[in-house]
Amino acid sequence: MGDSGDRHGYPFDPELAAALAMMAEVDISDLAAARRAQAAELREAMALADGRGVRVREVWAPGRSGGLKVPLRIYRPVGVPGPLPAVLSLHGGGFVLGTWDVDHEGNLRFSRELPAVVVAVDYRLAPEHPFPAALDDCHAALCWIADQAEELGVDPGRIGVWGDSAGAGLAAGLALLVRDTGGPAPRCLHLHSPALDDRLTTGSARRFTDTPVWNRRNARLSWERYLGSGQEAVSPYAAPARADDLTGLPPTCVAVMEFDPLRDEGLAFAEALTAAGVATRLRFYPGTFHGCAAVTHSGVAQRITADALAALRQGLRG
Repeated sequence: MGDSGDRHGYPFDPELAAALAMMAEVDISDLAAARRAQAAELREAMALADGRGVRVREVWAPGRSGGLKVPLRIYRPVGVPGPLPAVLSLHGGGFVLGTWDVDHEGNLRFSRELPAVVVAVDYRLAPEHPFPAALDDCHAALCWIADQAEELGVDPGRIGVWGDSAGAGLAAGLALLVRDTGGPAPRCLHLHSPALDDRLTTGSARRFTDTPVWNRRNARLSWERYLGSGQEAVSPYAAPARADDLTGLPPTCVAVMEFDPLRDEGLAFAEALTAAGVATRLRFYPGTFHGCAAVTHSGVAQRITADALAALRQGLRG
């Protein structure tokens, strides 16, 4: 590794480049191994999480098909009277990795600092459960929050959706789905490094074959596993970049990282939202890579989190 700490050859933010020395590469070609490695990391992170001022409980919500139950983790700030806004939190992991533990620290912070009731979904993963399983679980969670708003102490008119990577793709797909089929409309969306386009034809998707955490190969494998086989056409609810009409979607903040294969699809989606008349805010972070917000001590990660809090606070304002 050179003086910058960057083993990839990109001009990363110096704090992020230094952190790369301690970060393992993510390779989902061996999915079982990737899941084991992530599980070990999450156990350590969960033990260190700061849960002060937030009560956490877990429930099961009715699924979209008979007999299915969807696991939800609910975060509520202690001593804050309601009704509060709510945030549906959708973790990343390329549709094939992750649990609700991925964003536990962030969900605690969102709940404490917004303040809000945060509901994290442990949605089903591909390839065992290809599209639309994960989207169905997220849809069930959104409907459950609206249905249980009084019990939760939530204002049903102030439910936002936050997602990271695949979770951001699910958030966008969910917003399209409820717009088209009815159901509780989110007050706002926050799409962090969104996975939106299975075609992988953008400039960043073609160029960034060796970027840390996420690269073109991982992106291709994740879409193959999520979409499964035998689908004649890809639904815009699965890959929202394919949507022909974005009118009527809620105000949206899109955050993109500079050296991320998903960068350009996020930029294009923000432009398309704006063209469709959707109130859209774009955040572009120079010197960053996919998943760099996990380097929590870095200045850029702290800016990313502060910006997300500010955008959600504004979007959920009563």
